[in-house]
Amino acid sequence: MSEFGELVALSPWLRGLDAAQQERVRRDLVERDLRAGAFVCRKGDPVEHWIGVLRGIVKVSNVSSSGKSVTLTGIAAGGWFGEGSLLKDEPRKYDVVALRDSRMAYLPRATFHWLLDASISFNRYLLQLLNERLGQFIGTVEIDRLLPPDARVARCLAHLFNPLLYPSVGTRLEISQGEIGFLTGLSRQTVNRALQRLGREGFVKLEYGALTVVSLDALRHFDG
Repeated sequence: MSEFGELVALSPWLRGLDAAQQERVRRDLVERDLRAGAFVCRKGDPVEHWIGVLRGIVKVSNVSSSGKSVTLTGIAAGGWFGEGSLLKDEPRKYDVVALRDSRMAYLPRATFHWLLDASISFNRYLLQLLNERLGQFIGTVEIDRLLPPDARVARCLAHLFNPLLYPSVGTRLEISQGEIGFLTGLSRQTVNRALQRLGREGFVKLEYGALTVVSLDALRHFDG
């Protein structure tokens, strides 16, 4: 399969485009490899691209004026982000950092807006994406304020395996305990204890540097 063929397989919105629209995306899209720890984009930058994760995983975060950092979400392979800032035409409101070596796709602003004008299926995809993302962020507020650590880890995993936001993840994800710690704001030791419990409950199967989800629904509703 060609590189663009792999991208089409990863991206449901691309499969909804006609041949001419797919060709323009293929021509305009830029792909970049980033090392772990590298910035995908920075807070305050002008938003010139809609960005997708082809391989790896990235962390969306923010830092207050006092230096306190908060992780907003993690984005796994198949996920796209930045549509809100493109639609509002405002500087980026967050930093995005690669948690591991990752391959990113950058679709230019002009192409993104051209698709909005040209493709009904693309508009429908964006509506579904924005609705799903809103639900995820509302859930994140609940998690941070109401739930104990084990449930925070469970819900974080459920977010990363969301089939609408990250259609290419499947049931297995390469992710370390340290990376889950970055996404949840918990220590590696706390994450380890939570994962061991989720494994005993039969919700996940653990292996070194990866895990397989056995029951996504159980993770979504686990409250500790």
